[in-house]
Amino acid sequence: MDKSNLPDSAVNCTQCGGELHPDEGQIFLTCPYCSSTVFLDKSQVVFHWFLAATLNENDARGALARWMSGNQTVKDLDKKATLAGRTFEYFPIWYFKRKQGAKESILLQAAAATSVSELQNLPLAAGDLRKYTPTLDAQARPPTVPLTAAVEWLSQRQVNPAEIAERALVHIPIYNFKYNYQGKTYTAVVDGASGRVFANLFPAKAEAPYAIIALITAVIFLCLASIPVAGALYSANAMAIGVAVLFIGSLIAAPILIGVAAWIASKV
Repeated sequence: MDKSNLPDSAVNCTQCGGELHPDEGQIFLTCPYCSSTVFLDKSQVVFHWFLAATLNENDARGALARWMSGNQTVKDLDKKATLAGRTFEYFPIWYFKRKQGAKESILLQAAAATSVSELQNLPLAAGDLRKYTPTLDAQARPPTVPLTAAVEWLSQRQVNPAEIAERALVHIPIYNFKYNYQGKTYTAVVDGASGRVFANLFPAKAEAPYAIIALITAVIFLCLASIPVAGALYSANAMAIGVAVLFIGSLIAAPILIGVAAWIASKV
């Protein structure tokens, strides 16, 4: 870092106001007065936190397997996919606390490039955050998105900068899993704190078979419902016969259609 960007080569701690004198190139600091950990982005100082990991690698693999066997993905993805790699890191996220009167909300923005934009939907509670420590440096990815760019992102979302009561850099624990399925490689991220799985692209269940069976069901019952209506145009007896046909036809069609839908669900 070029100290000429800093007023008198000093900045103030956001917690106690103490004067900090960072060395050239230093971006992570600990205040000598209050021991707060801060991140220095040019002339701006923000709190620097991290979220502790509660899952080990086996736990993360288990969370991934449960997600793969869920309703979003293709049938038996957990059995058919093969893991191609796994990495663990503390990923940087810009954290903004927004206050609108008595209402508070948290806004997140990735502080480094990622193919999984869903990370911005992580549930981050202030009570879960801890002071960042240098022992995490080896596993922490440095931020590459400037704070000014993140603030601009807020403006694009129609957020008034005056409503931002707190801003911070938070490193979150994530497991990056790569897996192969039918000749393609996919990425899934497991939050090392909550076990939630995030993925932008994945082998999803095909919607066409469900849409087709739904359409067939609608057509069959529409045809059955039209029989008593048509009978009513002729006579009361014809209408009664039509109602009986509707009732019997529904009893026959319903289990068949349910069986077909269950078969599709087991195969797709």
